[in-house]
Amino acid sequence: MESTVTALLAPGKGLLAADESLKTIGKRFEALKIASTEENRRAYRELLFTTHGLARHISGAILFDETIRQKMEGALIPGALAAMGIIPGIKVDKGTADLPGFAGEKFTQGLDGLRDRLAEYRDLGARFTKWRAVIAVGAGLPTPACIGANARALALFAALSQEAGLVPIVEPEVLMDGEHTIQESFFATKRALLALYDELQRQGVRLEETLLKPNMVLPGYGCPVQDSDDSITSHTLTCLRQTVPAAVPGIVFLSGGQTDEQATARLNAMNALGPHPWQLSFSYGRALQGPVLRTWAGREENAAAAQEELAYRAHLNGLARNGSYTTDMER
Repeated sequence: MESTVTALLAPGKGLLAADESLKTIGKRFEALKIASTEENRRAYRELLFTTHGLARHISGAILFDETIRQKMEGALIPGALAAMGIIPGIKVDKGTADLPGFAGEKFTQGLDGLRDRLAEYRDLGARFTKWRAVIAVGAGLPTPACIGANARALALFAALSQEAGLVPIVEPEVLMDGEHTIQESFFATKRALLALYDELQRQGVRLEETLLKPNMVLPGYGCPVQDSDDSITSHTLTCLRQTVPAAVPGIVFLSGGQTDEQATARLNAMNALGPHPWQLSFSYGRALQGPVLRTWAGREENAAAAQEELAYRAHLNGLARNGSYTTDMER
């Protein structure tokens, strides 16, 4: 597991999150009038993974249950990725449900049967796992009940993953939905991370063999004050320094709610202020895939141009890993 962590955090590289659920990818396909069939989903993921030179800036790819069982170029996708030098991983949670008794809050499902699923995923070629929790911010939210329930589930997931020899990526995402300020996001993120690391320690999880996938500290979509990149960088780094143990080798940010350029620029700004106790990298879905999907639009003749978009954004985020990206590199 230590060698997997080291490889995932290789200089100039990050993760491609291609683990959208059937519902999520269905919505993205529908917006572009693409039929969400199994073959179209497989073809799209194959387009992503066969991008020329992708392994230069992508160290690992997070897969969905459907994808890890599919083939490309005559081999199961995990094996094909490994042959390219990209480590295959798998999202293992089963999505969110309403937290009983707490309106507006969610907990993540999927612990039942997880030990067996992990063994199967390992046999299919996965070397790391991911579990996502979501934390809403609002009047009286998040509650201690929501933070606690999700922290415990994340810790149990991590312990079971390590038992199976798989590196766990823990993802407690504080959502941008709402009118909350950056200060409210800061305190919600801080509470969630403090509870998470308390539970991870309680479950005996080896922090050196984990990665953290957090949100950057951002104001809500509806907040009248949208903070500058400098403010977001400062709030995010302060929050992480106050909560994340130095034993954690790396933090791989999610891009949720940000534009492609914002996610790259803010990662770059944080790395430019280093060194930090942990490596700061990326595990982006939409910030890597957005322009790819729009360019492809389900048309085979657009595949090469779509792959060029992915290679370009992966390259820019690779530069942001060491603070050498500049906005004038954008097209």
